[in-house]
Amino acid sequence: MFGPLVSKPGSSRNNKTGSWRAGLKPKFLRKNCIACKMCLLVCPEDCIRGEGKNTYDCDYAYCKGCGGCVKVCPKADIVMVKEEENSK
Repeated sequence: MFGPLVSKPGSSRNNKTGSWRAGLKPKFLRKNCIACKMCLLVCPEDCIRGEGKNTYDCDYAYCKGCGGCVKVCPKADIVMVKEEENSK
């Protein structure tokens, strides 16, 4: 029986999964954010980061576009938008 093969520990940062998005990505409006950090907690890729006071954004190189952050935002300050052709 074989277990999982890991060639280099910590190599997941090299595996950019943003190309998996199916046409939509989150856009952080930065108008009504109350810094509740719910978006950070639900992100399965841990790609959302604070950019300053009540200002969050995500690293699209890793964002899969699941929309979890949009669903949990109590202020509706994150929306899903169409993927631009050259933004990946």
